[in-house]
Amino acid sequence: MNEKLKNLYKTIILKHNSEPVSFEKKENATYVLKAYNQICGDRFELYFEIENGVIEDLNFHGFGCAISKASTSVLVKKLKGKRIGEALLLCKTFLKVTDAEAEMEENIEEEFEAFSAAKEFPGRLKCATLSWDEMVTFLNTSKKN
Repeated sequence: MNEKLKNLYKTIILKHNSEPVSFEKKENATYVLKAYNQICGDRFELYFEIENGVIEDLNFHGFGCAISKASTSVLVKKLKGKRIGEALLLCKTFLKVTDAEAEMEENIEEEFEAFSAAKEFPGRLKCATLSWDEMVTFLNTSKKN
């Protein structure tokens, strides 16, 4: 792993782990997604509303390792206020960045690029993609309705 990627990984993971975006329970939310990693026990809930095809009031709460918490924080930051189609595209972009089989594209957002380092640690990859995978499943279903 190159030095730039190591620094990005450390900086972004540590920042989002210690200061997560919208880390708050919203139990009255219309939509609640549960992301659970059976292997390591990471467990997060994503709370949000969809108004006129836009993801609104997106929050999360739960527990897990620094990677899964930071990754979910980035998800919340990036998807809040996005239209469903745009959010789905962002999720797929993130998952492609973390895909061990995919080649790294140029001009990837730093916060996404930092998680590409998880490819170097296969046991941590699910931690990075946990909430993103759940959101993709939900958004694909929502898009059909």
